[in-house]
Amino acid sequence: MVPWADHAIWWHVYPLGFVGAEPAALPTGFRTARLGRLENWLDYVIELGCSGLLLGPVFESETHGYDTIDHFRIDPRLGDYDDFDSLVAAAKQRGLRILLDGVFNHVARSFVAPPEWFRQLPDGSIANFEGHQHLLVLNHEEPAVREHVIEVMCHWLERGIDGWRLDAAYAVPAEFWRAVLSEVRERFPEAWFVGELIHGDYAGYAATSTLDSITQYELWKAIWSSLNDRNFFELAYALERHQQLVDPLVPQTFVGNHDVTRIASKLDDPRHLGHALAVLFSVAGIPSIYAGDEQAMQGIKEDRVGGDDAVRPEFPDKPSELANPHWETYRLHQRLIGVRRRNAWLTRSRTKVAHLTNQALALRSGDARGQLLLLLNVGDEAYRFPVEVAGLVIAAQSDPGHLPEDPLLVPAHGWLVLATG
Repeated sequence: MVPWADHAIWWHVYPLGFVGAEPAALPTGFRTARLGRLENWLDYVIELGCSGLLLGPVFESETHGYDTIDHFRIDPRLGDYDDFDSLVAAAKQRGLRILLDGVFNHVARSFVAPPEWFRQLPDGSIANFEGHQHLLVLNHEEPAVREHVIEVMCHWLERGIDGWRLDAAYAVPAEFWRAVLSEVRERFPEAWFVGELIHGDYAGYAATSTLDSITQYELWKAIWSSLNDRNFFELAYALERHQQLVDPLVPQTFVGNHDVTRIASKLDDPRHLGHALAVLFSVAGIPSIYAGDEQAMQGIKEDRVGGDDAVRPEFPDKPSELANPHWETYRLHQRLIGVRRRNAWLTRSRTKVAHLTNQALALRSGDARGQLLLLLNVGDEAYRFPVEVAGLVIAAQSDPGHLPEDPLLVPAHGWLVLATG
């Protein structure tokens, strides 16, 4: 594990949407410098409590960024090398890490490469990615493809980034990543790599691939689903499975990203947003916040062409220009991130269920470095938890303006975090 990653809290941005880029590539020779708009948000990110930017695709592409044309060129809709270098420098000046989105499973049809670089089907045609005709799958058995990916990764690491999110990692043979990462790490031992896994044997794939982390979709689903169904047994089961991953690696955890309905839209009861965030920041993992979730932005993903647009909107030039700011939710994030940063051991913590009913859950995390107790109540009545709180003090709660006389009595639809002082 890369030591600095244990302290990472990512602000996840989809750049093409964030800056209001055109939906398709610009005509040859045209360029619009927009990456600088992100620089205006860096202090906002620092104040939120995050320590890094997880950037979606920034390379030249045909449309949405995941149909890459050239891995060595910044998308002209965003700018050029100078614009990118300026963003990296501004981030580094503030101590922010940078993660880039590497789409190395598939490319655009206009990607120029020899035929052997592409996966051939028995009928001689080129395989496409999950039915998307405009996305051609690379042949990961071809040595030249492996060398290309190594070259791309090292090129951008040399320009100052700190690691890679590997898109659709699950579709690539794990052995391919093992071969690539072994060479990249020889030159950049401090680089960090997280692979997008949606289902399957997380731990087994991570072990074979040597990825540092994987996207924890199972926990994401259990968080919102258990809150909507008022069934904490689902979350307890998912956390038990989540804990099994923490020994070999630390999963990348989230309640929202560029590919799913926003958490504020996903939850049936808006009172439970704090519960979802409290879980995210109280259990093991390397958490990320999808840009806008900290403002309770709404957005529903739909299974159609353009179905991601609602969750990938344009942002204003500056935070002060937000049309409908929700600073209460921003401050909620700040409080919980503050708890996380004061208890950095939580990244690799062990979490056990201390009490469980359908609508009430107590989670106890900790080791010799500290202890944390999370109490969640989604019932319509106040609930008194039969758990031990000796040595713990209130660190965060659903109602920050009220100091309860009895911390074990959690109000209806409330939550409470207690930790060692």
